[in-house]
Order: sequence, then C-alpha cells, then structure tokens
Amino acid sequence: MAQVWADRGYADDLVDWARDRRWLSLRIVSRPKGTKGFVVLRRRWKVERTIGWCMNARRNGRDYERLPQHSEAHLNWALNTLMSRRLTRIDACTDTWAKGQASAS
Repeated sequence: MAQVWADRGYADDLVDWARDRRWLSLRIVSRPKGTKGFVVLRRRWKVERTIGWCMNARRNGRDYERLPQHSEAHLNWALNTLMSRRLTRIDACTDTWAKGQASAS
C-alpha cells in the first residue's frame, strides 16, 4: 500500500506518524470550501461502502475475537464470500434481455 486516505478528524498527528513509522503517503479528505450541509466526499464513500458490505456478515458486527489476526481473517472471509457470490451470479438484466430478443424473432 502506498497511499492512504483519512478523514479530516485524523489530520493532526496521523500524517506525521504514517510517514515516519509506516512510510505511507497519507492524504486527508476534506470538504470543499464554502459548502453547507451534506456533501459526498471523494474516496470516502468507497471506504464506507466496503465497511457496510463487511457488516453484512453477522460476526463482523461485534468484536468477539481476542487477536487482531482473527478479526482480519473474518473480514477477508466476508469479502471473499461477497466477491465469489458476485462472480458466480447470473446477471438478471442480461438474462431478461436475451429472452426478450429470442421471443421477438
């Protein structure tokens, strides 16, 4: 990993810590100047979406594990399950389109 994005709340010491101890380029995602109300921030929605997918696995909703390696394994398991389901599913849109074309001729 060469680049990491973080929320504005972590901007104080995290940038220096990531550069000095982890050799990472940390970029802070902040709101555009002059905006009010809800604003979709670049890159942040990808993280939030992925966390939402991980929380669909019930065990990831609670922290039952004693070791961080076990928690990491459960996250990998949940994401691998998600990926394998997506790779093996039959696309309903394509299937409907193919049936519609076959019946029209």
